[in-house]
Amino acid sequence: MEQKLSGQHALVCGSTQGIGRAVAMAFAHQGATVTLLARDPVALQRTLAELYRGHGQQHQLLAVDMSATQALADAVGQHLSQHPIDILVNNTGGPPPGPAHEADLAAFEAAFRLHLLSYQTLVRAIVPGMKARHHGRIINVISTSVKQPLPNLGVSNTIRGAVANWSKTLATELGPFNITVNNVLPGATSTERLAAIIRNKAAKSGVSEEAAAQDMMNEIPLRRFARPEEIAAAVTFLSGPDGAYINGINLPVDGGRTACL
Repeated sequence: MEQKLSGQHALVCGSTQGIGRAVAMAFAHQGATVTLLARDPVALQRTLAELYRGHGQQHQLLAVDMSATQALADAVGQHLSQHPIDILVNNTGGPPPGPAHEADLAAFEAAFRLHLLSYQTLVRAIVPGMKARHHGRIINVISTSVKQPLPNLGVSNTIRGAVANWSKTLATELGPFNITVNNVLPGATSTERLAAIIRNKAAKSGVSEEAAAQDMMNEIPLRRFARPEEIAAAVTFLSGPDGAYINGINLPVDGGRTACL
């Protein structure tokens, strides 16, 4: 495989499962050194052992809860003293499903901290080094809900929209320093998050999980769910030299499900 990310060091959040794990694996195969970040040290060690090292990379891990923003700032700040970061992939699990009008304030506060505040914490720590080197890539893995809100995901729709506008603002501010900021918007992707949504939908509608999943696939022109590796391919492209002039976009990777342009 072509080493398009050789010499780059990437920090990938939520990298022990699903899309985050697929991104970390893809980065390693393209030559990047990867720092895995998640809260489960056992899962981190397992993923670290599976990362490709064929280009001589010395991958790293950080075990920290992203919602604990002070601990996150401390851990990343210490890590940066030895491992400058060129690529930041912000990726965290979505809030529980449910309608927005029934969600309590604590649900919004928790989601705001886990997503926007943790991402801002990482940007404040990492961007000064990117600016000094006049190079950087920030990719936020969020959701197609920033273009078209999704049913029964009220808290998620709200928070994802805030992250998208934050990201667009950063793209304008950081572009002069050769730092690009983009969002990848996964559609329905075969992860544990999707499995939970399907279970919730089946329980509410009184149908089997298989029927609920098929109903969701029928809404997708390609008639299937994405594989995490397909989302990772978009993240990898935006992180590499071929994506160097792409800045401030929302890129849906959804099989054509999103109805708007």
